[in-house]
Amino acid sequence: MLKAVTVDQSFFDTFPGAQVNILFADGIDNHEAKLSELDRKKKLNAAMDAADDFLGEGQFAKNPVVAEWRAAYQQFKKKKGARASIEALLKRVDNGKGVGPVDPLVDVYNAVSLRNGVPVGIEDRDKIQGTLRLGVVEAGLSFQPVGADKDEPTLEGEIAWHDDEGAVCRCLNWRDAQRTMLDDDSTKIVAVIESVNPAQAERANKAMAELAQEIKDCFGVKPSTNVVLTADQPTVTAD
Repeated sequence: MLKAVTVDQSFFDTFPGAQVNILFADGIDNHEAKLSELDRKKKLNAAMDAADDFLGEGQFAKNPVVAEWRAAYQQFKKKKGARASIEALLKRVDNGKGVGPVDPLVDVYNAVSLRNGVPVGIEDRDKIQGTLRLGVVEAGLSFQPVGADKDEPTLEGEIAWHDDEGAVCRCLNWRDAQRTMLDDDSTKIVAVIESVNPAQAERANKAMAELAQEIKDCFGVKPSTNVVLTADQPTVTAD
């Protein structure tokens, strides 16, 4: 079970002035949210319309949200082809594939991510072992990606989220582990949004406030913690 979340100095050394928004919520019922699948489709469609604000350039890679995350990913060792999670969502909007419903909680945070142009990640707190950390890691931390059937361990110098058992999300916010992913039975969550520049941070603060309200409206749960971790205050203890 999650005991604390901390951001290592190595992350702030790589990205001076960065911040990480953290939210905890308990008592989620991901089976019976107040939103129907039709309501969730409408929410995602509206979010995709809003995401057009981040897709003004003809060439996808030149859009500022995409370009700034690609530049950030050049600052650390990464798996070939790894991109920020918000790029993957925006790419689906840009190429017309769209983002469809998955489950109530995933749909809510995908909509928040698209509306604000930020990477939002949520993990199951009951599945995390000890302290959840973000920072530069060594090679060989165990990691089985969602949907994969084999281990894909971390690289030396990669930035990743990890706990006492291995990596939780590789290449900053690229891909989650099967071990800690949300499922229908998840009730305790930790949400994270990383920012590496002031423009991202401004959108991240707005997005986390929206996510807190969405969780309250859709699941009847008021988040217990909503904080910003910085180099001066890099740790928050779990409830």
